[in-house]
Amino acid sequence: MENNGGNTFDRRAALKTSAMALGGLVLAGERTEAFPRSVNTNSGPSKLKITDLRVATVVKPGPSPCPLIRIDTDQGVYGLGEVRDGASATYALFLKSRILGEDPLKLDKIFRKIKQFGGHARQGGGVCAIEMALWDIAGKVYNAPVYALLGGGKFRDKIRLYADTTESDDPKVYAQRMKERKEGMGLTWLKMDLGVEMVAGTPGTVTNPTDLNQWEANQLPHPLLGMEVTDKGITMLEQYVAAVRDAVGMEIPLSMDHLGHLGVKSIIRLGKAYEKYNLSWIEDVIPWNYTDLLKQISEQ
Repeated sequence: MENNGGNTFDRRAALKTSAMALGGLVLAGERTEAFPRSVNTNSGPSKLKITDLRVATVVKPGPSPCPLIRIDTDQGVYGLGEVRDGASATYALFLKSRILGEDPLKLDKIFRKIKQFGGHARQGGGVCAIEMALWDIAGKVYNAPVYALLGGGKFRDKIRLYADTTESDDPKVYAQRMKERKEGMGLTWLKMDLGVEMVAGTPGTVTNPTDLNQWEANQLPHPLLGMEVTDKGITMLEQYVAAVRDAVGMEIPLSMDHLGHLGVKSIIRLGKAYEKYNLSWIEDVIPWNYTDLLKQISEQ
């Protein structure tokens, strides 16, 4: 390439000269060293081995009992996990023979070994508790929070809490308990359980075509029971929500759970009756896998 004066301009030579000049500046300045930063120079954990799985059952106010498990290792590191309230410790104990002698840090291997015994809700409590305890061990061994091991990040230093509240057949008592959650505990979000069973003992509140007992009925998905709440039942249930709102005010968010094993028509009617109380959500109205019915309820 030639410039207007006819001199040849060599781009490669120019780049070479520039690189040498930059190199000279670096060499002329402070001496630099290459060294690792924020690197853990300790050796990796030596091989761990699971030696035991034990259960402690905690009985507490609210949903109980709660089976907690502890997985021990040959180096004194242990992990804790929870089966779930109201579930049997057997869900975890019968998996003990399948994990003894395993390296607890090989989480994926162990999970693949036991996941066939899992499932939804309390049936999956054993697998969930074991995986939870294994992550607890991993966090202790690597000295890192589990959320970081799972690839998560920390976005806040505190989170907003809400609390469930023990039920009462008396709307005024129920409302007072909710008020104590707000004023006594300082909570800024509340949730109440309001199942149809709270009024089902009063004649004329529900239509129940099944002769199943409560235990048998609870084993069936909600929409399959054919239970529907009447206008009288809706009026009685609404009195609970009205009493709670009168006690805690409209400013604080209020959610609801455990409506009961009701049909879709009743869930929609209850939702409309509760609209004036501005509920944040109504939880578990039907099983999660009935997605078409959930869509139908939401659209109503």
